[in-house]
Parts: sequence; structure tokens; C-alpha cells
Amino acid sequence: MSALNDKPWSREEFEAQLRAKGAGYHIHHPFNVKMNSGQLTPEQIRGWVANRFYYQINIPQKDGAIIANCPDRETRRKWVLRVLDHDGWEENEGGIEAWVKLGMATGLSREEIWDLRHVVPGVRFAVDAYVNFARRAPWQEAVCSSLTEMFAPQIHKDRLANWPQHYAWIEPDGLHYFRSRVPLAQRDVEHGRQVTLDYFTTAEQQRRALDILQFKIDILWSMLDAIEKAYP
Repeated sequence: MSALNDKPWSREEFEAQLRAKGAGYHIHHPFNVKMNSGQLTPEQIRGWVANRFYYQINIPQKDGAIIANCPDRETRRKWVLRVLDHDGWEENEGGIEAWVKLGMATGLSREEIWDLRHVVPGVRFAVDAYVNFARRAPWQEAVCSSLTEMFAPQIHKDRLANWPQHYAWIEPDGLHYFRSRVPLAQRDVEHGRQVTLDYFTTAEQQRRALDILQFKIDILWSMLDAIEKAYP
């Protein structure tokens, strides 16, 4: 969108522009491509799982920040489900525990996953930047940053399709996290998409939304850059 043209996109055009950002999603990162084609060593898989865990445990804090900044009760009632999805409730262990079990299925111990000994500085910096953005930005902008979930179901489906044949040494039960996230990501996308399309209505706001989504895409890409360097 040219700065000289201040006519906003229609909702349909705006959504198409947001979805076009998927071309830069980390599904296309060389490390992820190697992962899904069976080219990673057990050490590399474990390194990825251990580092990605830092992202997983920070997601509820990011979502809690959005809730804290949001004055709209109905939005909070929907958004809080994301915190429960990761942290769990009552008998539901949640996504964080599912990720721990993924790590254990790859050969990591529960202790070394939780003490974050394998988390590299680049991953820590990228994740912290994302959480700090959610704390400081208007809640609608933080919601917009979550729209990378539009592209997430495919990455989970790819892992479910490819990991059993390429990494048979990983216990199948450890893949539960990927199975659980397919329907949850699809549910979350609908709410985040609605908020974004409703709030970002001017040409300037729509450009801002694309920049925010690119920022989140860069966060995820940077994480894989750091992991790839640490586990060549």
C-alpha cells in the first residue's frame, strides 16, 4: 500500500495481505525444512525442542499481558482460554506439560528441560522481545501479533506426517502436543482475526498491522537462526 494512497483495503483485501505474510513463516526456514525431511540428528532435534520450550513457557505470560491490558470483558473471556491451554487446569495438563513430554520422548530429562540449560541467548532475546512487546503495546496490536497462528496448523500437520517415518526413535506418544494444537490454533485464529479486522480499519492502521505481523514472523525466524547456529 503506497503512503500516497490512504484508501484502506476492504476486510477481504486486508485479510489477504495478512495471509500473504505466510511466505516468510518459519515453516520455510532451512532448519525447519531439514527437520521435516528427516535431515536432523538426534542432538539437533533435542536442541530445537529444549530451546522452543522457552517460547512455550512464555506464551501464557504474553497472553496474560494481553488480558491485563484489555478492558473488554468478552475479549478477556475468550483470550483466557489460551492461558489455560498452555498452563492446563484441573486434570488437563496443558500444552507446556505436553511439550515436556515431547522433550522426554526425544531423550531429554524433565530437569534439563525445565532448568533451561540448553536455551541459547538468541532464543532468549527473541522470546523476551515478544513478551515485552505484548506488555507494552495496545492489546489490539498484541492480538494482531498472534496471527502467525494462521500458518501454524500446517506446520503441526507436517510434523505429524513426517516425524514418525524420519525419527522413529522418538516415542509416538510424545507427538501429542502437535496433535492438540491443530484444532486449538484454528479456534484461536478466528478470534484474533476478528479483532484485527475490526480494529485496524484505516490505511495507516493496516500498514501497522502488517508491520506487527512481520515482527512476530521475524521473532520465530530469529529463533531458528539461533538454534541452527548452536546445533550445526
